[in-house]
Amino acid sequence: MNWALPLALPLAWGLDAVFGEPRNRFHPVAWLGLLLGPLGRHFSTWAPGAAFVAGAAAWWVIAAALGAGAWWVQLSLLNHSPGWVALLLLGLLLKPCFAWRMLRDEVAAVETALLRGGLEAARQRLSRLVSRDVHNFGDIQIRETAIETLAENLNDSVVAPLAWFAIAGLPGAVVYRFANTADAMWGYRGRYEWAGKWAARADDVLSWLPARLTAALVRPAWAPAAWRALRAEAARTPSPNGGWAMGAMALRLNVRLGKPGLYLLHPAGAAPGESHVVQALHVAGRAAATAVLGATLLWCARGLWP
Repeated sequence: MNWALPLALPLAWGLDAVFGEPRNRFHPVAWLGLLLGPLGRHFSTWAPGAAFVAGAAAWWVIAAALGAGAWWVQLSLLNHSPGWVALLLLGLLLKPCFAWRMLRDEVAAVETALLRGGLEAARQRLSRLVSRDVHNFGDIQIRETAIETLAENLNDSVVAPLAWFAIAGLPGAVVYRFANTADAMWGYRGRYEWAGKWAARADDVLSWLPARLTAALVRPAWAPAAWRALRAEAARTPSPNGGWAMGAMALRLNVRLGKPGLYLLHPAGAAPGESHVVQALHVAGRAAATAVLGATLLWCARGLWP
């Protein structure tokens, strides 16, 4: 068996732990942004029907190109390179597909700013993580939003790309990272609604299973009643996927989490405090590590299967 593919994920995880995210000029996701930004702005000026067709066509062309390129690289490395070379290069290529250390550090920095610098410092730090207006947030809302962001991005930035790596190797992780980036840049109502409608729906489809896996990692719900409670919390949000991880975190910490005017998760829970942010980071870290272990073991099992 060629162990380069199953061992590439622990290597990529180690690179993330030691180095974090590469600078934008070296980051493939930043390169995608340079392509998607102008395309989205251009398509958004078109009539709705034409914008939708153009956005969907561009999505498929880019996804196919990235998926085919990743498949060719993976196949070439596994079949024509020494094991250590394949392992090193696959690990380097896989690392930009997920971002646990940055997510953890940014959420922790919000809590540190709140404790050391007060509300204004925490608001400024939180504004780097979310697009919503935070200038009137108090400490409870700041912590609510930080925990929500941690939970939702645990799926988008960690579990989902790892799940797609487990399913389809490097091409799966690469295509998912593209789909999530396209949704983040195009998947908005208003100016980008029609140009980004396909990107938003594609991200919903690709995130469907990982979102529920993330929820199960955050708050295991093997009993039917526990799963029904989790499903009920997830249904409170307008997103088909985002509510699962956030609802699981709210139930796990026994806190309420909400976005004014949109949803309130676990309303019977306590208001988030400092200890809850620390606990959320611990829970998310364990869930992320479990996802890495699970994906690695799955690839090992594939290699041993006759």
